[in-house]
Amino acid sequence: QVQLVESGGGLVQAGGSLRLSCAASGRTFSRYAMGWFRQAPGKEREFVAAIRWSGGGFYADSVKGRFTISRDNAKNTVYLQMNSLKPEDTAVYYCAADSSIAILREAYEYDYWGQGTQVTVSS
Repeated sequence: QVQLVESGGGLVQAGGSLRLSCAASGRTFSRYAMGWFRQAPGKEREFVAAIRWSGGGFYADSVKGRFTISRDNAKNTVYLQMNSLKPEDTAVYYCAADSSIAILREAYEYDYWGQGTQVTVSS
């Protein structure tokens, strides 16, 4: 069982930056694939970024070049650095984990989810 707790959300002006963190429980965190998803009001949950247990990120086209996913296995934490934020990035951001060794881009592929953290970007 893995428990995930996100933090770092908030209100920021367009062009600003935020760094989200996702702290995970469990001794096997280093072997888990991790991902970030987001859900805006009235929209479906969408993929943002993912990272393998060994590192190496993959991004949605909408955030490529602006967001960076990383992980610190010693701290059982995955991060999402978000730069050049836009109003359309406004959403609840969720952290997800799965024991797969692959890059996972679909929400249904993840077994564990955090409670989400709100990110609001004002224009």
